[in-house]
Amino acid sequence: MNIKKIALASVAIFASSMAFTVQAEDLLIGSTSASSSHYGYFVAVGKLINENADDIKVTIVETGATMDNISHIARERMDLGLVTTNVVQHAVAGTNKFEGNPQDLQLLWVYVGAPQNVVLRRDANIDSLEKLSEVAFNPGIKGSATEATTEAVFKTLGLTGKFMRGSTADIVGAVKDNRLVGYVKSGAGEKLDGSSLDIAASIPITVVGLSDAQKATLKEKMPDISVVDIPAGAAEGIPAYSTWSFGVGVAASSKLSEDAAYKIVKAVMEDKTVQGEAMASVKGANLAERTLKFGTIALHPGAARWFTENGYTLPAKLQITK
Repeated sequence: MNIKKIALASVAIFASSMAFTVQAEDLLIGSTSASSSHYGYFVAVGKLINENADDIKVTIVETGATMDNISHIARERMDLGLVTTNVVQHAVAGTNKFEGNPQDLQLLWVYVGAPQNVVLRRDANIDSLEKLSEVAFNPGIKGSATEATTEAVFKTLGLTGKFMRGSTADIVGAVKDNRLVGYVKSGAGEKLDGSSLDIAASIPITVVGLSDAQKATLKEKMPDISVVDIPAGAAEGIPAYSTWSFGVGVAASSKLSEDAAYKIVKAVMEDKTVQGEAMASVKGANLAERTLKFGTIALHPGAARWFTENGYTLPAKLQITK
């Protein structure tokens, strides 16, 4: 049964002195689990769009996140939804889990970045990724996007690792007890996440970044991720470094009208309070700059129109190729 037909009801706006009705464009937005902070973000975005995008009404739907949303959009059960920039790049390219089955998806915006931080015990005296080959190290929480991406990065860079698996609680305890030298963990914007700060409260830590040569290799060979520069202060005493990252954003198929995409992106970009109140890592952020920084696929024409009208130059990766 078609989810969209069940969830959507026609909305008519009546002009008191006119004999015709204007049909609002009803859209479904796929989000993620209701237990996630990202779901709260999407609820806020839905309210924002409904109040500021003329003739558009959106409904937020709880889903299984990126893969589920891509499937629903392909089946026209939803109009747009949450995606991670690494998975959506593979979807459009028809690679990885989408081998031979490229998807019709275009980017609207990216609202948060997820830098992948190599957090280590400082007393391990490790200052490069190469030195992780002979020590017990966690590439990311078991089953996570971080784990899969770290393994792909190491393979691309020709690195090896003595990888140890586990849950967040297991890994944090093992690092504190010196059973592991460290782990890879998604950051909260340009700051280390709570579990990394928990470790830092017990022992001195450091973050190992990419070398210039490694940055160049990843930019050339891994278009599904971004290489980002993190300024000093990711945690107390941590200097600036570079690392790999993916973003979390919103994508739609080309079937979404240019007008609707433009109105939605305009409402999101011009908001100064609603999104930041829903998600701390979005507060005060320039979402246009985040989109340019983390985006991996072409912008929807409606989104591209907003960016160009507001003076942004789109990099080649965000432009639709004819």
